[in-house]
Amino acid sequence: MHVKTKTDEFPDYLVDASNLSGGYAEKLFIPQTKKEIAEILSEANKKGIAVTVSGARTGTVGGAIPFGGYLISLEKFTKLEVSKDDSGGKAAVGAGVLLTDVQKAVDAEGLFYPPDPTEWSCQIGGTVATNASGARSFKYGATRDFVERLQIVLADGDHLEIKRGEIFSERGHVEFETASGKKLRAKLPSYEPPDVRKNTSGYFSGERIDAIDLFIGSEGTLGIVTEVELNLLPKPKGFLSGIVFFEKEEDLLELVYEARSLSFESRLGTGTELIDATVLEYFDSNALEFIREKFPETPKDMAGAIFFEQETTEENEDDLFEKWNALLENHNAGIEISWFAINEQDLEKMRDFRHALPVAVNERIVKNKQKKVGTDMAVPDDKFRSFLSFYKKKLSESGLDHVIFGHIGDNHLHANIIPGSQEEAIKARHLYGRFVAQAIMLGGTVSAEHGIGKLKSKYLYVMYGERYLNEMAELKKAFDRKGILGRGNMFDAKFLL
Repeated sequence: MHVKTKTDEFPDYLVDASNLSGGYAEKLFIPQTKKEIAEILSEANKKGIAVTVSGARTGTVGGAIPFGGYLISLEKFTKLEVSKDDSGGKAAVGAGVLLTDVQKAVDAEGLFYPPDPTEWSCQIGGTVATNASGARSFKYGATRDFVERLQIVLADGDHLEIKRGEIFSERGHVEFETASGKKLRAKLPSYEPPDVRKNTSGYFSGERIDAIDLFIGSEGTLGIVTEVELNLLPKPKGFLSGIVFFEKEEDLLELVYEARSLSFESRLGTGTELIDATVLEYFDSNALEFIREKFPETPKDMAGAIFFEQETTEENEDDLFEKWNALLENHNAGIEISWFAINEQDLEKMRDFRHALPVAVNERIVKNKQKKVGTDMAVPDDKFRSFLSFYKKKLSESGLDHVIFGHIGDNHLHANIIPGSQEEAIKARHLYGRFVAQAIMLGGTVSAEHGIGKLKSKYLYVMYGERYLNEMAELKKAFDRKGILGRGNMFDAKFLL
């Protein structure tokens, strides 16, 4: 195990993609075994020392940044074993393995792991901690839907291994037995989650939950995940994909609603169409202007674009192309100027197009010497249109440089505000608060996929209120009595007193 005690020896471990400044720690530990993690936690627990877990530090909410105490990096937990079975396969993965390495190993076996957050350089442990999702969540859901088993080291150094389907909550409580034989009993928060497709705001809860889901999305506050077993699917035979441009936003929105409805009907087996989109992504007119810097062939004067993707087989690809073509024609898409792909090479270009936007935005932010202000809210189906209108109205009135893009199939768009000065940065943060309030008023969530971390804890308070944050704190104390793990993540440490 490597231990570093001088801050100037590990500056890269004190920052993450959130750009939250001021991080510091007494020690950095780079353990190689669960036993070593247990020893670190046992000591920290006895002394009441805060412990922060460091992954690939790609998170945007400051969860990996320590403010004192110990810092544990899981980079040496690199186990990666892929196996096939009748339903697809399994992958036993150490928490420190990069998602891109998992994807490559899985693909080499003819298998498929759907979660695809924009940043593939994240670690698997981080994706579990935040219940990461991405564009394919429209069809496949988030990380939670593919986690079969977890190995966890608890705050006192004890171990817990939990498999899906073994333990369920009863009457609002969950009970566990640790490796040492100790019994743990925790009361779930009594709130009802918002009626949205994606939500990473607070602990998972419900009337009857699988206990493994409590740790997924818990942001390192209940235990340290060291190994994950993932369920894998057979690799799709092929894809039909398109980036489709629209002159009128109303046509674009109506296309999305029909494509979404047809997809849901297909999954339920009640539809007569073949359409079942894997991905439905949105780009507003400003986003297209940004992308044109890297893709000059992007058509001008468009109201927006949709990136869709659907899995195909040799038997149905021709029929699917006809079905999508008819659907696009019915909604006045600019088919002649749009781009379509039916092979892997063209599809990669389209995915590059999708990922070019965040890169272009970040480059502009660096040039402006400011910080991006990006939303991560999602709202119920029947509130999406009004929420998008609210975004556009307030952003237009503000005069701030911005783009809107993201997962329109899940009613989850990212409004990225790009301030050019400190005055504009203050204005952008105030506007962000307005968006939070509007999302909550519409029954939505303050964080759909990025988690809460340290930066959004005040918005979680606004969303749930003091009563429910106290219930979350009580749940945490059942696993971490002294509140040493992820201190400051999700809610203020004062709730643990």
